[in-house]
Amino acid sequence: MEEYARSGPRGCCCFQCIRTQEVGIVEDLGQFKRLLSPGLTVIAWPCSSVVGTLSLRIQQLDVYCETKTKDNVFVQVAVAVQYRVLTESAYEAFYRLTDPRGQIQSYVFDVIRSTIPKLELDESFSSKEDIASDVKQSLTEVMREYGYEILNSLVTDIAPDSKVKASMNEINASRRLKEAASHKAEADKTKQVKAAEAEAEARYLSGLGVARQRKAIISGLQSSVSEFSQKVPNTKPKDVMDILLLSQYFDTLSTVGANNLFLEHDPSTVAKLQSAVGASFS
Repeated sequence: MEEYARSGPRGCCCFQCIRTQEVGIVEDLGQFKRLLSPGLTVIAWPCSSVVGTLSLRIQQLDVYCETKTKDNVFVQVAVAVQYRVLTESAYEAFYRLTDPRGQIQSYVFDVIRSTIPKLELDESFSSKEDIASDVKQSLTEVMREYGYEILNSLVTDIAPDSKVKASMNEINASRRLKEAASHKAEADKTKQVKAAEAEAEARYLSGLGVARQRKAIISGLQSSVSEFSQKVPNTKPKDVMDILLLSQYFDTLSTVGANNLFLEHDPSTVAKLQSAVGASFS
């Protein structure tokens, strides 16, 4: 691919035309004479001739290198090198190197094959910028002597074998499933803890309600007994309690009857109940 960087002259005999962003190389009887700038130039043909031109535009070289990582995984590394010819060093660029692209490729191979084997596969992905920086630094120092400026170096891809890719995807999928299961278990735990706390709080409040209810019933009974004893002469608190118990008994019968249940009931049963209640208070 050197031909588009070094193209032949455009013109006829004494009249030669150099295009924009190119530099012409003039030789006089086989000896380098001078450099030509873009535009129309008159030369002393046939003693002088334009033997070639160099493009000053930025060019890119894509290099693909296969190497092995520290954990014995073969990978294909793609590196893009962007470079251009220095105008003031066009002489060195034209005469000192026969194949500048091949030279750049060799140095890229050297850097990649000396760097990647020191890294494991996962580290190589996270160290792409460091690898690219090493490639650029190595090329810059060498290629400047030959009239080329290295503008940038990019590691565009690191591609392991397809089986290795599949195994890496499975590892990532398993790790994500594990994390999801852990989060789900934590959520279930939180849900159960909150449910237990809510149940405990509900039972506590229910207990408070029952205690207050019983306290109110006792207070009401005490007030009823006291008022009845005061308003009805010759009445003892025992008589009032017997009446209240009979009232509770009839209320219970009403409630049970609403549920379609049948219980034995006659006056003797009530008398027995009253005797039993009276005996318990004596």
